[in-house]
Amino acid sequence: QVQLVESGGGLVQPGGSLRLSCAASGFTFSIYDMKWYRQAPGKERELVATITSTGGSRNYADSVKGRSTISRDNAKNTVYLQMNSLKPEDTAVYYCNAWRSTFGRHNSYWGQGTQVTVFS
Repeated sequence: QVQLVESGGGLVQPGGSLRLSCAASGFTFSIYDMKWYRQAPGKERELVATITSTGGSRNYADSVKGRSTISRDNAKNTVYLQMNSLKPEDTAVYYCNAWRSTFGRHNSYWGQGTQVTVFS
């Protein structure tokens, strides 16, 4: 079955770094765009970063631009989110999402999330 398993979250002080990973299985990872979302307590889920299926295009939310890098390894069926210069407002549960849309139909898969807490 389809699985997306995030890892790499944890507790970090402001200014620190974390590298999130999302390992995929059960579908053809290399043809899906991959996205990282986050959701802080009491807030709506926010799109953080997107990478296309080949890795040729990446986009970031303004809130993380310049501090985060999304990447993927299609040979390992894994997508990453490197986050630097972390701030308390980055505290959230981070989710990876696989997305593909063809001929008006789309498939979307979600992981269970990994908690990132930035505290001073």
